[in-house]
Amino acid sequence: MDMQESLLQGKQYLLDTYSQVPVVFTRGKGCILSDIEGNDYLDFVGGIAVNALGYGDPGLMKALSDVLESGLLHCSNLYFNEQAIKAAKGICALAEMDRVFFCNSGAEANEAALKLARKFGHQRSPSRTGIITMVHSFHGRTYGAITATGQDKYHVNFDPLPQGFSYALFNDLESVKALVNENTCAIMVEPIQGEGGIIPADQEFLQGVKALCEEHDLLLIFDEVQCGMGRSGKPFAYQTYAVKPDILTLAKALSGGVPAGAMLTQGKANHVFTPGDHAATFGGNALAMAGLNEMVSRLGTTSLCKHVEDMGEYLRSKLEGLVKTYPTLCTSVRGKGLINGLVLTVPPRKVVDACFKQNLLVASAGYDVLRFVPPLIVSEQEIDKALVILDKALASLL
Repeated sequence: MDMQESLLQGKQYLLDTYSQVPVVFTRGKGCILSDIEGNDYLDFVGGIAVNALGYGDPGLMKALSDVLESGLLHCSNLYFNEQAIKAAKGICALAEMDRVFFCNSGAEANEAALKLARKFGHQRSPSRTGIITMVHSFHGRTYGAITATGQDKYHVNFDPLPQGFSYALFNDLESVKALVNENTCAIMVEPIQGEGGIIPADQEFLQGVKALCEEHDLLLIFDEVQCGMGRSGKPFAYQTYAVKPDILTLAKALSGGVPAGAMLTQGKANHVFTPGDHAATFGGNALAMAGLNEMVSRLGTTSLCKHVEDMGEYLRSKLEGLVKTYPTLCTSVRGKGLINGLVLTVPPRKVVDACFKQNLLVASAGYDVLRFVPPLIVSEQEIDKALVILDKALASLL
């Protein structure tokens, strides 16, 4: 089947939930994706911060192959499986948390966190149900997660939404304080806002939110679905701030490309849930947990995080150069590690399309940001190649 026939079938049978770029990929190696016609593309999207180890990583492939050969992909959570026990211990140790619930996606991890927060609130006297999240946040597409998301564009046509959510201004502690009241049970924050435009939190902001939670007996939830698992240059973004949450949600790169999500807890969040409160049929399945175990090993015992820090600094320095070269098109650079954004004065899709024509994959974030979340193994040479293409793409828009 050729490219055009594949695209036609995709458009016919897949529901219209994405504005997809017209390409069909069939293979990957390192930071390169190959399409159905054999054309290679340099990937700075990484499955939207999912494929942390790139494509075809030998360690990850071996871990997954071992599970496939065992025949035990799934046995349900009525029983334990060896990979899940190892994964639970490993991810809790790496994240410096106590316990974990495994699921299948970031939205599911955040739904678990929201449910736990509500039950925590109902255990107080009087009971509390209010949850504060941030403007420009993004927490997923399911009903609870989309309501927690502080962007009106994701709410249109889906009302009535669940009640009990309010939205503070990110990096504005006074706006958070103004919303805390006797009905509040939790505050939910992304340490680095992803879909909202690659906006890192201020140190003082996260410290202040943590202090608020301690003062008012609230749960602090950090959504690290996109910025966790080494993306920030530390295993977890909260570690770059030394501000520890009560609940930590993870997904995307959690298992290196196999669908997986997790909600980790510590302290007063550890024993809120009891059997029957929550579940996920496929959560903690052996295949996903094998991928998670490989990710934990790589983040905890190798120099991968240092590489992320170094490559992130290098990429941002190159992007700053483009801001100086094209001041009418680019205004600033934001990010940490290998989650970075170039703020534009033109619609990001124009730059995305111009880069695609030159076989570079990039994505947008928010309304005006070009997002760079390549595999964590990206090299300096690959960054140079990407920036040459980006330079040409910007020049074509003058």
